[in-house]
Amino acid sequence: MTSSDKNRPDQHLEHRARELWHAAAQRIDPATAGRLRAARRKALEPSRATPHHTIRWLIPTGAFAVIALAAMMVWQPLPQRHAATSTQAVNAADTTTDLDNDLPPDADKTDPNLYQNLDFYGWLAANDSPPANR
Repeated sequence: MTSSDKNRPDQHLEHRARELWHAAAQRIDPATAGRLRAARRKALEPSRATPHHTIRWLIPTGAFAVIALAAMMVWQPLPQRHAATSTQAVNAADTTTDLDNDLPPDADKTDPNLYQNLDFYGWLAANDSPPANR
């Protein structure tokens, strides 16, 4: 037996069911056919209305989002800085720009404790020699 022989009874049953369905569809009275068409239209109506409904709300929603974004950008409160905070920020900015220079920092912009042992730093620089290879 081949695979087409195995499916043969199912194909016959399917063919017979289609014939009976078509014959019954031809004998439906007009009132029942009208009710079936109305039910079909009613069932298919929400699927047609969904894209229209989405598009109808898409434009106002996008406009509201744009207005909200513009309002947030225009009426954004300015940051309030205290005098001490702004002075620290200026000193921090000066320090970062000084780090890029090859010159040592100014005495008024650095920590005074760094200048406490200048003799030691001078001695360390004079005696700094590369380690000997072993």
